[in-house]
Amino acid sequence: MPQYFATVARGLEPLAAQELQSLGAQNVEPGFCGVSFEGNQQLLYFVNLWARLPFRILLQLDEFPCRDEGDLYRGIQGIDWQAYLTPSQTLAVNATGKNENLNHTHFTALKVKNAIVDQQQAAFGSRSSVDTFGPDLRINVHIRRQQCTLSLDSSGESLHRRGYRPAMGAAPLKESLAAALIQMSGWQPGQVFFDPLCGSGTLPLEASLVALNVAPGMFRDRFGFETWQDFDAKLLDKLMAEAEAAQSSELAAFVGGSDGSEEYIEQARSNARACSVDRQVQFSVQDLATVEAPSDSGVLMCNPPYGERIGNREELGAFYKLLGDVLKQQFKGWTAFVLSGNKELAQSIRLKSAQRTPVDNGGIQCQLMKYELY
Repeated sequence: MPQYFATVARGLEPLAAQELQSLGAQNVEPGFCGVSFEGNQQLLYFVNLWARLPFRILLQLDEFPCRDEGDLYRGIQGIDWQAYLTPSQTLAVNATGKNENLNHTHFTALKVKNAIVDQQQAAFGSRSSVDTFGPDLRINVHIRRQQCTLSLDSSGESLHRRGYRPAMGAAPLKESLAAALIQMSGWQPGQVFFDPLCGSGTLPLEASLVALNVAPGMFRDRFGFETWQDFDAKLLDKLMAEAEAAQSSELAAFVGGSDGSEEYIEQARSNARACSVDRQVQFSVQDLATVEAPSDSGVLMCNPPYGERIGNREELGAFYKLLGDVLKQQFKGWTAFVLSGNKELAQSIRLKSAQRTPVDNGGIQCQLMKYELY
């Protein structure tokens, strides 16, 4: 049975393993920045369409000893590339990892490309061109110690780029991380969900897609596997039709957000229109100081600025204090989750957290803080 590897953000491996198991993956094993699993072609398409947490789904082709560039070249040439790539198709190579002799990923990728096109030239007298942006076949090589793992990228563009979010704020969450935070919170679609600092709307939008049972891959232009030689268009059409039929048209409870920036709220509404939930998700322009709870109970989640990318730290201290005051005064009966990458600022909230979960947000070490508001 084919072996796959789902790449995910560091620290999300256990959550991603749970998600993959729920989607029908077999022999699921969390690893470093990813999860290995097994399944057939239908599962490969299904996971690309439905998984909310991974970046890419890799199909493992081979694994071979690789001490240096000679081993790498011979190992790549040991694959019959005619089964995967014709000279009229384009390719790109992505290399990760290193060892003592192969310690520059650009050089590793170049060596892999040379091995493939040399084989093509010998067989056909012509070769594939390189297209780093939208190749017909994206190849992934990972060097770890004296071993090379060779895979094909079935996803194409990273799965976190759902395709519904052309409009973004200053420091947006990746859609996949937003989905992970929502999963961590334990929020259920029957509960109210609200983000008082919603920016371009990623958290409420991801919550709405879960609540409406919308497959996150529905908005993509294409998947990487659609240009593979064994692509089954009828199978993908069937899975897409089934996903569309499984969608709900109405939310069971309020999902929405607010922000003090009119520009951000317009972005959020534009993104909501792009994923056809603009009639279900409610966004409003509102300063944090005037925000009121939309119901007696629910889950509040927000991602205030940390001072790493945007914001003045002194001003942010007062902003975090205001956030704590609003939570305490306006959201009694709620459970709040605040993602912050700055411990000093987080202390300015002046509420005792019930739980703190480490989260990596684009290389910034953060904590997801849970507050039970009574």
